[in-house]
Amino acid sequence: MRSPQFQAARNGETPSPSPPQQRHNHHHYNQTPFHSTLAVQKLRRFNWLIFIFRLAAFFFSCPPPFMLTNSHGSSHWYDFDAFRFVFAANAIVALYSLFEMVVSVWEISWGLTIFPEALQVWFDFSHDQVFAYLLMSAQSAGTALARVLKEDQATCNTSSWFCMQADISIALGFAGFLFLGFSSLLSGFRVACLIINGSRFHL
Repeated sequence: MRSPQFQAARNGETPSPSPPQQRHNHHHYNQTPFHSTLAVQKLRRFNWLIFIFRLAAFFFSCPPPFMLTNSHGSSHWYDFDAFRFVFAANAIVALYSLFEMVVSVWEISWGLTIFPEALQVWFDFSHDQVFAYLLMSAQSAGTALARVLKEDQATCNTSSWFCMQADISIALGFAGFLFLGFSSLLSGFRVACLIINGSRFHL
């Protein structure tokens, strides 16, 4: 079938130009940068929240000066296995939290993970779980020993400051466990996003 432009040219008329085709993807193109910017902003806030929890875990889990200086008379913190366990667990968690702070700053700055994405997500989640249980076990052992020393009354009566410093050190360790637990919840959320969406992003 011949077009109207061909029939008009055959009859000696000037063919009218065909109307330009409308671009239907104009609206969609304008929406794409908006969604990308919104996702990036949410991701940055999420990473900043993780960084704050990592920083708090590092601060409270750092081997406290209350434990290092807890030596009064014949009582020394390193003479007790439970207190040595508390010191070692806090030191390990502090080093791990420091590393995770570097990871968070790297991701906030560059939008990339240090390790491959799947490896990084599972690394964070698994180590959060292991070190949280380690810190809880250490503080529980320290709490049990501190209670025994108070019931015995020999150590705490002769050196009350020794028992007080031990209590402060254990309380700081429990606070570190709390913030490490918050970090574990966020890393677990990233694992769920990775399994469902194939990415650590929830958008």
